[in-house]
Amino acid sequence: MAKKPATEASPVADFEQSLDALEQLVEKMEQGEMSLEDSLAAYERGVGLYRKCQAALEQAELRVRLLSDPQDPASGRPFDAADAPRSDDV
Repeated sequence: MAKKPATEASPVADFEQSLDALEQLVEKMEQGEMSLEDSLAAYERGVGLYRKCQAALEQAELRVRLLSDPQDPASGRPFDAADAPRSDDV
């Protein structure tokens, strides 16, 4: 199996970097000291970062579904906290 180049970040690492950048961008925008032009550019960058985060989360969800049931990944269902084992159940 071929290895990925070392320069290519994993989706998880890319997600975390994008999320950190998005949080910093939001903080900077909330200070209210940016010009309109800078605010628009920051907003555009934020939308791009948000989309990268969403794509990484969707890919992670698909991987979990494939690991749960490789024969029928569509059978996966959202996690429900009520289904999780409680500490008094162990």
